[in-house]
Amino acid sequence: MPTAPMQTSKSEKSTELAGKRILVVDDDVELCELLAEYLKPEGFQVQSVHNGDEAVEWAHTGEFALIILDVMLPGAKGYEVLRRIRRQSFTPIIMLTARGEEVDRILGLELGADDYVAKPFNPRELLARIQAVLRRWLPASHDVNLAAPEHIVCGDVELDQGGRAVRCGNREVELTSVEFDLLASFLKSPGRAIAREELGKTVLGRELSPFDRSIDVHVSNLRRKLGAAQDGSDRIKAIRGVGYVFVKSPVT
Repeated sequence: MPTAPMQTSKSEKSTELAGKRILVVDDDVELCELLAEYLKPEGFQVQSVHNGDEAVEWAHTGEFALIILDVMLPGAKGYEVLRRIRRQSFTPIIMLTARGEEVDRILGLELGADDYVAKPFNPRELLARIQAVLRRWLPASHDVNLAAPEHIVCGDVELDQGGRAVRCGNREVELTSVEFDLLASFLKSPGRAIAREELGKTVLGRELSPFDRSIDVHVSNLRRKLGAAQDGSDRIKAIRGVGYVFVKSPVT
């Protein structure tokens, strides 16, 4: 059972991400301990659990800024844990996958993971992914792009940056942090083709590797959640060899 939240140490770094609590879900106890030791000097508090059922229970407390979730878990597998968490929470999730297992990465992203890191990994790479995801999820007051419009409307799609809320037609659309920022990038430049590489940098906060399909999977998830345009056409179209474009579709 979850216990009282851990107190923030006065010796931890004072940064914009200091004090953020991270839930690490992995049956490798030694790895969890190493991650806790590595992340503590960076200003993070780490809670580790080693099975899926306990992970879901902790995740639903709402106490964590981010979850690191291993695909291979005893009992409920990482995918099932991810499904169960996403039924009630959109807390950012980074999946840990086996190196070379692209199917694991794609399935994790399709189920709502924000990003992934392949095992074995360099702790510095994981830290960079954590920082990139959390900076996307910080309140709007921390956004360095203060000139960005708070409310964007394109056709029947409305995006509220301050409240991180999206409406499409007469319904609210629940998006992960990556999907929200991906949609924001499209709505700020409707009708303009945006390269996958550009989306990787602005949305994921990193460069895409040659065979990295993360952006493609996130775009697919976003399409599915938004549904077709009012005329039945795709809202987001792929531009072969370039990237994607959000098609302007005025309300009729």
